[in-house]
Parts: sequence; C-alpha cells; structure tokens
Amino acid sequence: QVQLVESGGGLVQAGGSLRLSCVASGSIFSINTMAWYRQAPGKQRELVAVVTSGANTNYANSVKGRFIISRDNAKNTVYLQMNSLKPEDTAVYYCSESIPQYTYWGQGTQVTVSS
Repeated sequence: QVQLVESGGGLVQAGGSLRLSCVASGSIFSINTMAWYRQAPGKQRELVAVVTSGANTNYANSVKGRFIISRDNAKNTVYLQMNSLKPEDTAVYYCSESIPQYTYWGQGTQVTVSS
C-alpha cells in the first residue's frame, strides 16, 4: 500500500523560505512522477510543481523562479523548496505520486505566509 507523508509546513513571514518534504513508501518510487499541489480556502486544488522519473521539472507560472522541486530516489523523498514566499502562497500543500491510471495523495501540510 502506497503511503505519502508530508512535513515541513508552518508559519513564515512574507519573503521567507520553507522546505517541504514528502516521504513515500510501498511503491517503486524511482519510476513514478511526483508532484506538489496546493489548495487554498475556497479554491480548487492546483498543481504547483512536478518532477518526472527522469528528473524533468515543470512549475506553475505563479511559482516559477521561486520554488524548486527535487527528488532523492535513494530516500524515496520529494522536496519543495519555497523561497520568496508571498501571502498568496498560503494553502495546504499536498504531495502526489502517479502510477499508470492512478494518483496517490498525502494528507497535506499547512503553509501560512503572513504579510
């Protein structure tokens, strides 16, 4: 059974940084695409960043140049380094792992950016 456990969220002032981590278990982590999504109150969940098994990355326009997604296959972990945080980055951040025809989700970690 696949499990994803996120950590690293918290409260930070605007302009600050946080690093989120997501540890996966129960899957062949190295061959799967990993991603971070976020959901703010009253809004739909949106894709923030994705990293493929080949370490190719893609980002939402709103975070390009500020966030960096990376993966460590030896640790079954995906990271999201978030810099120059803005109040509009406030959301619950979710880790996901995609296999053919299915996506697994973590429980989410809250990120709050104060102005």
